[in-house]
Amino acid sequence: MGVSWQPPLSLLLLLLVLPVLQVRATHPDCSVVLYFQEQEAECLEIIRNESQAPAPPEASGKEGCRTEWDGVSCWSAVPVGQSRAIACPDILHVFKKSKVLIQRNCTESGWSFPSPAYHNACELEALDSNNDTEAEASRSPRGCYFVTMKVLYTCGYSTSLAALFLAIGIFSCFRKLHCTRNSIHIHFFTSFVLRGTAVFIKDTVLFSDESIDHCTMSTVNCKAAITFFQYSVLANFYWLLVEGLYLQTLLLLTFTSDRRYIWWYILIGWGVPMVTVGVWVLTRLQYDNHGCWDDYTSLYWWVIKAPILLAIFVNFLIFLNVTRMLAQKIRSPDISKNYKQQYMRLTKSTLLLIPLFGVHYVVFALFPEHVGVDARLYFELVLGSYQGFLVALLYCFLNGEVQAEIKRNWGKWQSSMESNVFNLATQDFTA
Repeated sequence: MGVSWQPPLSLLLLLLVLPVLQVRATHPDCSVVLYFQEQEAECLEIIRNESQAPAPPEASGKEGCRTEWDGVSCWSAVPVGQSRAIACPDILHVFKKSKVLIQRNCTESGWSFPSPAYHNACELEALDSNNDTEAEASRSPRGCYFVTMKVLYTCGYSTSLAALFLAIGIFSCFRKLHCTRNSIHIHFFTSFVLRGTAVFIKDTVLFSDESIDHCTMSTVNCKAAITFFQYSVLANFYWLLVEGLYLQTLLLLTFTSDRRYIWWYILIGWGVPMVTVGVWVLTRLQYDNHGCWDDYTSLYWWVIKAPILLAIFVNFLIFLNVTRMLAQKIRSPDISKNYKQQYMRLTKSTLLLIPLFGVHYVVFALFPEHVGVDARLYFELVLGSYQGFLVALLYCFLNGEVQAEIKRNWGKWQSSMESNVFNLATQDFTA
């Protein structure tokens, strides 16, 4: 009956490249798309109710313009000859505050076109109005910024994975390095390997095909990718907690060689994240099974966030307690210089990692998601991608025990090679 108006493609493209990002995301936030989906659902519900309600007698012959969703706003029904005026969509940090009203008239042929047009009346905060295509948006300063961020964190995770695999190989191959402490380190390294792998899997599943709108994507593959990612993040934090717990145990039990605690550590490091993610998956399936489960604005996100904050808080307490015990033991005259050096060597790496890994997460958790977006991206993506490399460096490559074992085996291999060469030369000479 009326003229069905659709918003210009340039406006929709601009909305999809808005720089409103969430933590642990490298692509435009879906909150804008979800906002319009909710508005559309409410409008369609109004239209459905109007179509089912009987028309009043005085309205016979004067049907007018019915309620319509035009892709951006919901226009309530009005009689022919009247008009309706609305403001720009109220989306925080997307549209600038404007007093301009958009108007549509109800004519006998239906709704007129919006005047002024949306892209003229509603000015975006972050992007220039000449970014009319997705290609141009990617070439804009903000688009280049996101591309640069992705390159940086891809290089970071690749470097971390290479270092972590090498460190795991070193701890696994040399028998003299087999001990409870290094077994915990291997599990800790593995959690970083899972985290880096999960990031690459998530990007591949969600963002490899540009023709797919990841904001409305709701497949088993994407939900599984997000679930695996959340599990790897939780395991990462809980194995850091295990490192702190083990360090405190060493200080309390004075370098015990007892391995009976290792299974408790494994239960904490892998089991607690498994239970937490299982509860989160069941909760999402039951109460919030829409999209790809990557919307961090959902209340059910606290099922994941709360255990992480708890692990960081406990680690902070361990950090304070270990610092206190270490100061007492170093000052104690009953402890030999050799033991003091052992205490220092075992504690320096963990005491550095605990605040490094947890402080920024706590700080950002106290602020709304739209605050400090650039800083969040830098800490979570760029610096976070190199954490695995830092862990391998501190716990393995700079470890004096590891360096001594590598030098010893390298010397044995050189001696063996020289002996073999000498034997071959002797055989050739005698022959």
